[in-house]
Amino acid sequence: MGVMNELINPGVVGSLGRILAAASPGRRFPQLAGTAGQLDGLGLRERTDLLSSALLTDLPADYTAAAAVFRQALKDPDFTGWMIWPVSEAAATLALARRGPADFEDCLSLLAELTPRLTGEFAIRRLLDADLDRALTVIQRWTSHPDWQVRRLASEGTRAYLPWAIRVPGLTARPAATLPILDALYRDPVEDVRRSVANHLNDLARHAPDEVVAAAARWLAEPDANTARVVRHGLRTLVKKAHPGALELLGFAPASLAVTPPRLDRTVVELPGDLGFDFDVANTGPAEARIAVDYVVHYAKANGVLADKVFKLGTAVLGPGESRTFSKRHAFRQMTTRVHHPGDHALQPQVNGVRYPGAGFTVLT
Repeated sequence: MGVMNELINPGVVGSLGRILAAASPGRRFPQLAGTAGQLDGLGLRERTDLLSSALLTDLPADYTAAAAVFRQALKDPDFTGWMIWPVSEAAATLALARRGPADFEDCLSLLAELTPRLTGEFAIRRLLDADLDRALTVIQRWTSHPDWQVRRLASEGTRAYLPWAIRVPGLTARPAATLPILDALYRDPVEDVRRSVANHLNDLARHAPDEVVAAAARWLAEPDANTARVVRHGLRTLVKKAHPGALELLGFAPASLAVTPPRLDRTVVELPGDLGFDFDVANTGPAEARIAVDYVVHYAKANGVLADKVFKLGTAVLGPGESRTFSKRHAFRQMTTRVHHPGDHALQPQVNGVRYPGAGFTVLT
């Protein structure tokens, strides 16, 4: 995350101060300037909060006056990039301070204006948390906005598990609340918008799988050229979890299959290292079989208990009596998102949601 942290650096602080001073003649930004020497050792979110707090000290305490400064700053093309995140957070703080409907809705409009310069997806979470229904009423209108980045914000900003963003309990408690947004955007002409829709649908699958499958079925009933891809990406977690409705919707019906245990190229993996493997899948039934092939790694946890994670391997169509070999090299590297522990592990094929006998191996640190 070191490189990411530097997205907000002393140069960004200086540029933001210059732009805001030009947008608000006679106003100085001493608190903001002072943050340039306080960034060392802080993460990106902490740097954002530091700058946002400084802006709240330097700017008028009235939301309307502060928003006018930000809108004037938008006339400068250099008002762009990661300096926008603390600006959007400051705007949300001021808008929520009085909780008036005019400030609330104008702040949503301001975030839509700011989002083409970076994104408003993080600050919008606080407005969603404060009044989910009022925010969604405005956001739903964005699904027909002429700027694709605002349409993307409608989907991305309302994701249940948006990375780096605060959680909004209402979004997980009411999974159907954002489905009208996705219904309006799944056929969007811009790929970035459709990708956000798919990721949003995948988020919902974690706590509302049946609603997600029903939505995907609606889309496939009225598709365009990209709908199948959006649905596949949106159902990826449910396929890994062998959700019957998701598998059936994607055409991976139960089939008569023979799957060999995986053949490992080693039984001991030293970190950092790789494990090569392959296994065969044969269609033993009388009809063609469409298959989704995954594999499961059972990782040893610190207490010795195994925890499984499913990885995608591929899809295929096998004729009666046809077989195919699937292979891969799986990397074992210490990462911030996955810490490897020494001990006994296992690898297991999963085809159309069914797990087949696996093979064990040992990881050494």
